[in-house]
Amino acid sequence: MTASEAKPITYANPELAGSEKPGTSIHLPYGFGPIPPADSSKPNKVFYFDIDNCLYQRSTRIHDMMQDKIHQYFKDSLQLDDEEAHKLHINYYREYGLALEGLVRNHQVDALEYNAQVDDALDLKSVLHYNQQLRDMLIRIKETHKFDYFWLVTNAYKNHALRVISFLGLGDLFDGLTFCDYSKFPIICKPMNEYFFHFLDLTHTSTNFRTPGVLKQQYFVDDSEINVKAAHRLGFGNVIHYVELEEEYKKLKQKVDFEEFYGSGDNADLSKIRIVRDILDLESVIGN
Repeated sequence: MTASEAKPITYANPELAGSEKPGTSIHLPYGFGPIPPADSSKPNKVFYFDIDNCLYQRSTRIHDMMQDKIHQYFKDSLQLDDEEAHKLHINYYREYGLALEGLVRNHQVDALEYNAQVDDALDLKSVLHYNQQLRDMLIRIKETHKFDYFWLVTNAYKNHALRVISFLGLGDLFDGLTFCDYSKFPIICKPMNEYFFHFLDLTHTSTNFRTPGVLKQQYFVDDSEINVKAAHRLGFGNVIHYVELEEEYKKLKQKVDFEEFYGSGDNADLSKIRIVRDILDLESVIGN
């Protein structure tokens, strides 16, 4: 794909028909990328945002709803009992970062059929609501002009990503989206290096992201430990880990590699992964 082929993405969520609130209709000016090359050779400074369990809280129980549907899919499609399905689901998530990747690689399931029965079947309307506080915070960050672009990066398929952003009222705040393309094989997802390289190529069309110093300027926020560690290993200079649940925070601090990745855990060392316990605290960990 060349820069001239990038098309804006617009999406009107039929479940929000009639809503006039800002951000409920999606407009991504650079769609799925790439960003057109700029006249300047100055590298883009991009803030990359995960979506699920990052731009909304775990208390929505979307994670639990999704886990239930994934578990049922494992049982039905592979003819497993509850214990077998749970064990295989966890193993595939740990090995590939996405349970679906294991299903496609090892069982040749139809990924788009899976998406229809899992992600697209979630009753998001009942649990996701317009988030004015989050919207206001993101607007304040944009108005600092520290970033050239806001870019979404998700392991979900595009349908789910667009639905979530529209329900939250954030559909006009991002410049583009990189999603996990379930129609392709093999499926490429976080924390795979190939996934990171893909969205970096799409957003750094003027200056190669591999140029020394470019990655140090980029920001990445995610709720997944394996994803933030992958970004840190690649050389992202500003990696933010959203750890909402106290139980997960305590377990994280007990990891043998905690100091290696997080330093003392007080966000004082800007070369390490920074932790926020509330996504609305994102502003507090953004440097100059």
